[in-house]
Amino acid sequence: MRRLLALALASLPAYAQDMPVVQLNAGMHLIRAEVAAEFGTRMRGLMYRASMAQNAGMLFIFDESTQHCMWMKNTLIPLSVAFIDDKGAITNIEDMQPQTEDSHCAGRPARYALEMNRGWFAARGIKPGSRIGGIPGLK
Repeated sequence: MRRLLALALASLPAYAQDMPVVQLNAGMHLIRAEVAAEFGTRMRGLMYRASMAQNAGMLFIFDESTQHCMWMKNTLIPLSVAFIDDKGAITNIEDMQPQTEDSHCAGRPARYALEMNRGWFAARGIKPGSRIGGIPGLK
């Protein structure tokens, strides 16, 4: 068992090994999300990664609910970001181009952002108003 865990950790990029992982859901769709809850992990995000598994993503947890913005500097894969309010409802979803510094902002105050491979939300019919379950600390 320890050997399998060591192999699994060794296969992760070094920058991903220190991030906690949670299981989220968008309706019946399960998501394996790394959690970026500290300033440093939020700033690094998904930078420098060449790919991401189909149902994997990154959940950004911000210190306060406000109109946060995301960008794609040094991010190699195309992403969609869902901004999520403090009740777990998606406020808006933005598609982002790799390696750009364009700002993609929450349409109204958001406490969380969930980045997935570009088109993931649309392909599953997940839209603003949909709820994301399993967010740590959300009741």
